[in-house]
Formats: sequence, C-alpha cells, structure tokens
Amino acid sequence: MAEKFHMITLGCDKNRVDAEMMVAKLLDAGYEFSPNPSKADFAIINTCGFKSDAIEESISEIVEMGMYKEVGKPKYIIVTGCMAQRFQHQVMSDMQKEVDAVIGIGANADIVSVVKRVLSGKKVLLFPPKENLPLEGKKIQSTHPHYAYLKIAEGCNNKCTYCTIPSIRGRYRSRKIEDIVSQAKEMAQNGVREIILVAQDTTSYGIDLYGKYMLVNLLEELVKIEDIRWIRLLYCYPHRITDSLLSLMAKEEKIVNYLDIPMQHCNEKVLREMNRRGNKDELEKQIKHIREMVPGIYIRTTFIIGFPGETKEEFVELFQFAHDMKFERMGCFEYSQEENTIAGERNDQVSESDKLVRLRSMRHQQAYIMDEFNESLKGKIFTVIHDDYNSKKGYYFGRYYGSAPDVDPIVMYDLPAAIPSGIFLKIKIVDSRYSDLIGEVIDFCEDESLIFEDN
Repeated sequence: MAEKFHMITLGCDKNRVDAEMMVAKLLDAGYEFSPNPSKADFAIINTCGFKSDAIEESISEIVEMGMYKEVGKPKYIIVTGCMAQRFQHQVMSDMQKEVDAVIGIGANADIVSVVKRVLSGKKVLLFPPKENLPLEGKKIQSTHPHYAYLKIAEGCNNKCTYCTIPSIRGRYRSRKIEDIVSQAKEMAQNGVREIILVAQDTTSYGIDLYGKYMLVNLLEELVKIEDIRWIRLLYCYPHRITDSLLSLMAKEEKIVNYLDIPMQHCNEKVLREMNRRGNKDELEKQIKHIREMVPGIYIRTTFIIGFPGETKEEFVELFQFAHDMKFERMGCFEYSQEENTIAGERNDQVSESDKLVRLRSMRHQQAYIMDEFNESLKGKIFTVIHDDYNSKKGYYFGRYYGSAPDVDPIVMYDLPAAIPSGIFLKIKIVDSRYSDLIGEVIDFCEDESLIFEDN
C-alpha cells in the first residue's frame, strides 16, 4: 500500500502554487494524498515567513501537527516554504521533537527524494540556492476547479526596506510567455474560467528575460484562450502601471477591471524610507488617471501602519488620503519589525499602542467607506461567477469582477437547486451584510440557463 501524505500550505497564493507543484510530484511518485493528517504517514507544512504573525502561525501549525505525531500519525513532519528558507537550521534545532526535515524553497524540486530519506528514518536539512525553485512543472490545483492562480514570475528586485522577500525568494525571474500560455491553455481545458496572475510584482514581468516589461504582451496572448472568461491582475507596483496596460484593460472584456496595487503609504518621506517612490499628489493623480482610463475599475490597495519614524502628522496624511480616494478594496497592517531588514534595525520604532490605535482608525474609516459603497450598488446588476455553497450558514455565494477570491467581499444569493461551480449568473444587488453583498439571481449567462433543466 502506498504511503499517504497530508499537505498544509500557509501564506500567499504564490506559496500555494509551490505547494501545488510539490503535490503533483508526490502523486506522480506514487504517494497518496490524505485530507486527514491522522491517516497520513507524513505531513508537509509549507510555511510562510514574511512577517512575525505569519511565522507564529507556521510554528503553531508545526506544533499542532506534532501532537498528531505523538499519538501515531503522521510519523514524520517535513517543513518547507519561506519560514524554512529564512530560518533554516534554527527550525530543526528549536523543534527537534516535531520536525524530521527542513528544506529551503530551492529544494522543492527534490521533494520526492527528501520524502524517501525521511521515510527511511533520516533527518534531512537541505538548502540549495533559492534560485533552484522550479518555475515550470505540473501542478495539482488546490482551489475550486473554476479559478486558478498562475504564477508568472518568482522573486523580487524592489528591495523595500521593510521586506524579507528578496532575501527569501531571491532575484526576479520571469517565466517565458509561451510556457505561461501553455499552462493557461491546460487550465482552461480542465475547466478553469478565471485565471489570476501572481508574482511578487506582476508589473515587472519580462524585464529580466526580455529586457523590457512584457505584461501587456503576455496579456495579449492570454486573452486569445477561448475558454478563459476572466483574467485578474494582483500585486501591481504603482509606478509600473502603464497607459498601454490600462488601454488593454479598457478594451479587452476578459481582463477584469480590477487592479491590486499595494501602495504601502502616501507620505513622500515614509515612502522614500521604504525605498519606494512617489508622494500623495502623484498617487492621487495616478488613481484619478486609472479611473478615467478604465471606467468602473476596482482598485485594491494595502497600507503599512506604523512604519519606523512615522509621525502622527504623516499618519494623518495617510488617513486623509484613504478617505479622499475611497478605495473600493483596502487592507492595512501593522508594521512588523523583521530581522535583517533595514527598517527593522532602526531605533525609532513606533510603539505597539500607537500602531494599534492608528490601525483601528484606518479600519473603522474603511468600514464606513465600504458601507457607503455597498449602498450605492443596490439595484445594480452584475455578472457573478458561482463559487460554492456555505452549508453552515445556508447560502450560495460567488464573486463579481470587483472581488478576488479569499480577500474581497462575496455576493450571497439563493438558488432553487445546486449548480456546478464556475457557472456565471446575472445577479441584482438588493442589500449588504457587513462588507458582503446580498443578491437576487435574475438569469444565467449564455446557455447556462439550461442548467436546472439538465439537473
């Protein structure tokens, strides 16, 4: 009987793609996946190590899996991912009882050989160059079957002073256009209708490989794939959003009018100390320009609260900026002081109490903005992609173009019968609940109106 494995992956969707590729290798090698860790022979925890709370979550998962190990299964625990890459030998030394192997991201391609060594009773520490992380390869989709994350590049060259990613993931490396398109076509054949392009910085795509930014060129090829209905862009660096990209978005229906643009701050001094560009006036002009070029666009952004040296006045500038811009989607996070970063070594850290007060202020303000925004959507009709049924709360749910999976509000609705995920619906917004919307199904898109008759 084949050995069984359990996989836990934490953190970002780029890390999810890495896990999907490791799962494919293990299945091809004859191992079987078990959704229940107590029935697995070994468990892999694909960790996040970006900042303190992610590290704490990763450690908590290892400890919890160790409790399963104490009562018999899984017998072995393998730690991979960003925390493993960042702390390497320290993970094993601190958690010898729980952990049997710690491997860096450059060893992901060797996961099968690592498993064989662990199953033979050996402790494994393996940290080849991080650039050995494979960009190409088969992956087993872990999302719903109708949408998938498509990683177009790995690593980052931006060197923001607060960020550990360049030291963990290495230099920026783009995939070839033909390889990305080939994978997207395979996804479409397997039922994927929405592809979500991800990288540490999607707008830098191609600069290392082709000597120029090639995101627009890539998108022009992806929109040709017949069965792909939506293409969504995440992690766009503000100053690399070009008019050619915006023009293509406005022209191509398949590229949804949604941009994820992590701005981090708006104050010029703070941005400069983050090793980022711009200021409040420039960002306001850019946002206005984006909205003019792509009418109806949803802009998602994130802000760091309490960066070292951030004064009350600088925070107020950010607070007012967020108020004036009224972002359709916004997340904000307390600054996390990280080892081996320029910002982490500064002696002017903002107190935890000040960070918390500022964070709450930003989130409360955004809640009011979202309430007003959702109120303005009542009576409007959207095309919604059906995601799933929440059996605990008793509603079906999906997303319109203004929402990415997992991070943005959903649309809740009733249906007379269950339907497959990935069906597109016409839904009228009738109310909202917190940040989520409540809709009324008007019709199915295209020939999907026959779905109930088929059932």
